[in-house]
This record gives sequence, C-alpha cells and structure tokens, in this order.
Amino acid sequence: MSYFKNFIAGEWRPSVEERWFKDVNPADTRDVLGFFPDSSEEDVGEAVDAAREAFNGWAATPPSERGGILLRGALFLEEQVEELVKLLSREEGKTLAESRIEVLRTVEIFKFFAGAGHRLKGETIPSMRRGVFIYTCREPLGVVGVITPWNFPIAIPAWKIAPALVCGNTVVFKPSSLTPMIAQKMVEALERAGLPKGVLNLVHGGAEVGRSLVASRLDAISFTGSHEVGSEIYKRLAETGRMIRYQMEMGGKNPFVVMADADLDRAVTLAAKSAFGLTGQACTAASRILVEEEAFDVFLRKFVDAASKIRVGNPLKGEVDMGPAASEQQLEKDLKYVEIGKQEGAKLVCGGERLMGGDYDYGYFMAPTVFTDVTKDMRIAQEEIFGPVACVMRFKGLDEAIELANSVEYGLCAGICTSSLSKALEFA
Repeated sequence: MSYFKNFIAGEWRPSVEERWFKDVNPADTRDVLGFFPDSSEEDVGEAVDAAREAFNGWAATPPSERGGILLRGALFLEEQVEELVKLLSREEGKTLAESRIEVLRTVEIFKFFAGAGHRLKGETIPSMRRGVFIYTCREPLGVVGVITPWNFPIAIPAWKIAPALVCGNTVVFKPSSLTPMIAQKMVEALERAGLPKGVLNLVHGGAEVGRSLVASRLDAISFTGSHEVGSEIYKRLAETGRMIRYQMEMGGKNPFVVMADADLDRAVTLAAKSAFGLTGQACTAASRILVEEEAFDVFLRKFVDAASKIRVGNPLKGEVDMGPAASEQQLEKDLKYVEIGKQEGAKLVCGGERLMGGDYDYGYFMAPTVFTDVTKDMRIAQEEIFGPVACVMRFKGLDEAIELANSVEYGLCAGICTSSLSKALEFA
C-alpha cells in the first residue's frame, strides 16, 4: 500500500506526528488509493514559515517568469490528461465525461493565468494639482491560505492557486481529505515545472489543519466549501481583528425556472442534467425546479421519467450517467433530507433510497430523487442538500417565479427556460 507525504519547503515529508488517513474509491470502498498524512498544527506552522521565507524572492521574480512556470505546469498536466481523468473518477466518483471536463478546464486555467504574467499592470491617473503624477502599482499580498472542497478537487485549487502564484504570492494549500491524490498530482506538476521551494506548500489532513491554517499568520485566505464551515472561518477571522483579505465561497440553492412557453423536452434535459449531473454535488446544481402551472403536469411526468432512466454506477465500469456520493457521510446527509422532506409533507415521486445489490453494496450510491408538493418554507426547499435531490415546485406567472427564486438566503446562480427573450431578460 502506498503512503504519501506533505510538500513543505520544496520537500516531500511525512507529518510530524506520522498519523495517516485512508483515501478510498467512493464507488468501491474495497479500492484503497493510498494513505495520506493526517497533519497537525505543527505541520501547518512549518508550511506557513516556508511560505513566508520564500515570499520575498518569489515576489521579486518577474511576472513573466512566474507565468512561465505556470505554463510548464499546465503542459505537464496536459501530458497526463487520460491518467488524471481516470484518477479523478476513481477518487471522487464523477463520471469519466465529467472528470474530463474538469481536468481540461484545469489545464486551461493554468494556461490563462500563465498569460496574465505578461498583463499585470497598474494605472496612471490625471492629477488635479500641477507637478503631481499619480500612479498605482499592484503588489503581492504575501502568504495565502487555500482551503478547497472535494467536489471539484483539481479545478477549484487551480483557479485559486494559479492567480495567487502569478501575482507573486506564496501559498499554503489544504485540499479535502476525500480527494488528496488528485490535488497532489497538481502540486507535483508545478514542482516539476520549476516552482522554487516554499512557494507552494501542500498540507494534507482534516479539520485540525483547516483550523490551524485559519489561525496562522496569513495575509489572505480563500475558502470554498460548506456554508457552515465558511461561516465559522469568517467569524474566526473577524474575531482576530487582523486586517487580512479573505474570500468565502459557499453554498447555493439554485432555481431552474421553466415557463409554459418553453420547449419542455429541452427543459427536461437541461433540468435533469443540472439537478443530477455530478450527483448533484455542485454548488451550482439546480435543486429547485420551478415550473409554470400550465406546463407543470406534463413537465413533471417527463422529468420523473428522465430521472428514473439515469444510469447510476461505478464510473470506471461501463457507461453510467451518475456516480456515487463522495462519501458515506454525504450519502447519509442526502438520505436524511429525503426523510425530512417526507416529514414536512412533500410528495416523493421518484427515488429516495440508497441503491443496494451487486456492486452497489460496495459504494455510496443513491437513486435520483424527485419531490413535488413542496412549499417554499420547507427545509428541502431552503437548505443546500448537495446530492441528487430535486424539488419540483409550481408557480403562476413570471412575477411569482422571481419571488420563489429569491425566497432563499443563497444567491449563487439561476436559470430559465422560455421562448420569450423579454421574459428571460426580465428574469435576469
């Protein structure tokens, strides 16, 4: 069995306390990818110190040179696309098609920000006073902490780390403990590309690593994950009184509106893809399908039929449309919300159960799930579930659709299907 290490100060090293956690395939838990360091506060401290020590030299490196390293990293990742696609599906549970999209996007992210090394600039501003010249010059912030989730475990780190590096910052990176290997592959590509020691540091682990990183001497922190964890980080940073930059990217409860004038077959295809693609494990998933009353019955029948035909299974074994939940904890959460929906009086019209029998017994599989008779105040209509659970709700007219769409605390994204450009623009 393979044991992997943290990457600190340009070296691959075990955690100080030499604790380990297991990385398993969520589609087949008999398949163990390896063991990774369950790191401690001391490991985080070493990584932050290494990033701090490397900062001045990296900040003084010409931006075009920094971008050149990112470009080489992108090319190394591009050489490994097929390997990375299979690894991502094996580790996170995405279908091969979904993994391919993410890996290719990661390559493009690094290429894009590599080019930014030639475009970094300030401004000159006309002065109201004679003999005064005003200009701005953008400078790196310093050491940036990056905490990323498991649902896009290589693309999200890329779109945080690449801009931080090209702008001259150094980084301490904590990936999700559910997807450590794909994150490690990205770091290996940047190491191979010639990134100086200490510029990027990788610390594996769980909540202890995250808490320690938030409490560290950072100049900025970027987080993507759950609303609960993000809110706690925000609170802790505010309580410290330290004036650092922080970015909290959290959940969503996104509406997908279907007007009666829409092409319903097309609307069903789009709604099913958004609700059940990536096993519903995306902050942009359409978990609320809002349908105009005149089209509701026809749409619901077609949507339930589409959901019931989704092929669920191990992405590495044949053609599947939807993989497993990423972990047992996530599957249990999904099933818990099914029970909550029933208790609240919503009508379960499709799915709602864990899939069992054969290969299903070894993974975290759930049937695509559809609720109707859902009111806007129900928990299943208000709270992010992060699984293959869709609420189909009816409305009368565009004004009510907009009211329903805005009836949650989240504001991430929304979609509309209509043949009317004026309705689409009004909704937007």
